[in-house]
Amino acid sequence: MESPSPETGRRERKRHHTMDHLAATAFRLFEAHGYDAVTMESVASHADVAKGTLYNHFPVKEALLAHQFHAELAAGLEALREAIAAQSGFAARLRYLLAASAQWCEGRRDYLPHYLQFRLAGPDAAARYRGDRGASSGIDRAFGALIRSGLEDGSLRPGQDADRLTAFLQHLHLGALMHWLATPGLDLRAEFDAMVDFFLAGASSGGADAARRRGNGQ
Repeated sequence: MESPSPETGRRERKRHHTMDHLAATAFRLFEAHGYDAVTMESVASHADVAKGTLYNHFPVKEALLAHQFHAELAAGLEALREAIAAQSGFAARLRYLLAASAQWCEGRRDYLPHYLQFRLAGPDAAARYRGDRGASSGIDRAFGALIRSGLEDGSLRPGQDADRLTAFLQHLHLGALMHWLATPGLDLRAEFDAMVDFFLAGASSGGADAARRRGNGQ
C-alpha cells in the first residue's frame, strides 16, 4: 500500500483543521445563542468562510455538532485510557468509563437529542458527513476494547463473540441514554450502573446480585 504523498498529507491536514475550526465556531455560537437560533449562514460568517465551504464540509447543522462531540469524546477517551486500564476486571473498567461518560452527557444534555436524531435518522444524512472522525463517536471502539480485554483476562466468559457483545453493549448504552433524556429527574450514573448489571447478568432471578459481586471483584 502506497503512502500518501506530502501534498495529499498537507491537504488532509488543512481539511481537518478547517473542519475543526468550523465545528468549534458553531459550538461557541450554540453556547452563546442556543442551538435552534444559530443558522448555517451565521456559522459561515463567524468562521469567515464562504457558505459553500461550510456546506462542502458539513451539509447540515447537526453534522457540526457531531464533529464537535466526536472531537471531545476522542480527547476524553484518550485521557481516560490509563485510568481505565488500572481498574480490576471488565465490570470495574466499564463502570469507570460510564461514570465519565455520564458526567460528559450531563454537560451536553440540551444538545444530545439533536445529535442522536442525526445519528439515528438513517444512512442518508450521516453518509453525507465524512469527517476525519467519521460517523463514529468512538464509544463503540472503547466498548470493543474493554470486551476483548475481558474475554482475554477471564472477566467475561470465554468463547463469546466480541463483536456481538460489543453490539449488545452499544444498544444497551443507547437505550439507557435515551431513557434518561426522556425522563426528567433520572440519575444517569444510576442508569448506567443498572445497564452494566443487566449486561453482565441479564434479567434472571439473582442475576443483578451476581453482577454486583463480579463488579466488586468477589
